Amino acid sequence: MPKKKIPTFKSEEAERAFWAREDSAEYVDWSKAKRAVFPHLKPSLKTISLRLPSSMIEELKVLANKRDVPYQSLMKLFLSERITRELSMASGHSTKP
Repeated sequence: MPKKKIPTFKSEEAERAFWAREDSAEYVDWSKAKRAVFPHLKPSLKTISLRLPSSMIEELKVLANKRDVPYQSLMKLFLSERITRELSMASGHSTKP
């Protein structure tokens, strides 16, 4: 059975919305799919505004300085570790605190 043609999208957001509501099997023959690895692909980033107490920022800077990394990078690391732990706990897997 011929597959539907994948449309051209005006933005990444429009493409995300499309795939959220469409069945990809109507557009892609998954039996012919091959695993791909993209080692240099950088994740999409979104800038946010976050209000933190000055004391917390100063403490982060001290910790980051000890590790010789920017404090924003340390914040991302801390958030990533906590998100992973929370998701693991939510799925019933035990993790260290």
